[in-house]
Amino acid sequence: VQLQASGGGLVQPGGSLRLSCAASGFTLDYYAIGWFRQAPGKEREGVSCISSSDSSTYYPDSVKGRFTISRDKAKNTVYLQMNSLKPEDTAVYYCATVLCSDYGLEHFGYWGQGTQVTVSS
Repeated sequence: VQLQASGGGLVQPGGSLRLSCAASGFTLDYYAIGWFRQAPGKEREGVSCISSSDSSTYYPDSVKGRFTISRDKAKNTVYLQMNSLKPEDTAVYYCATVLCSDYGLEHFGYWGQGTQVTVSS
């Protein structure tokens, strides 16, 4: 059972990246999936989640309107589309199975390996 995050990289401010969270050994359909990030010296922050039914998504104010989470069941993958990136978005991004509601997310179960996102000119 494994979650693997990918798609990070170096991007200029205002640019876009799409992160992928792929699962092996289990089907993501039955799980709420979330994305967290952690910058050096800062606490881990939940930046998005999608419920198992895809009926609920959550974004904190820091990313609302810029990040979009989605699920491709055929590919057993969850995506995080990040637009209008800012230097303060620089962090290691992790995907995980979570408890997700319209009001927030909480890690519950599996963690994926992180992917580095660096926003810099």
